[in-house]
Amino acid sequence: MQAESVLGAVGISQMVVRPGDTALAHGSGDMPILSSSLLVTLIESACNSAITEFLDNGETTTLANVELEIHDALGIGSEIQGSATCVSHEDGVLGFACEIHDGSRLIATSVMRRALVERVTFLARTAAFSLITEGSQK
Repeated sequence: MQAESVLGAVGISQMVVRPGDTALAHGSGDMPILSSSLLVTLIESACNSAITEFLDNGETTTLANVELEIHDALGIGSEIQGSATCVSHEDGVLGFACEIHDGSRLIATSVMRRALVERVTFLARTAAFSLITEGSQK
């Protein structure tokens, strides 16, 4: 990771809310408003966009922690934009300040932390854990 350069990096992601993106469709609520899980997905995408060029071959990040404050709801057809700015890099964890807007209207703010991992090692460890768990359930 090019740690000295990543601070201040900004990423953007966009989406249009479709019927399948709603809390009603996801089972996380009973109204046709954007599911909060997709707010997290939108800012994860923005975080990834911000740091892609700073990662070394084989590196990626995984979600470590997210704090999300939702200010307003969104209906079907809304065109929204998420932004993420890398504000910290300590002990292999990147911190991001994030916002989601519908035009000029602030929909949500977030602080997200993403752990820097080596892709192959991380996937191997995850697969091994799954096999161990599966074997102990038989």
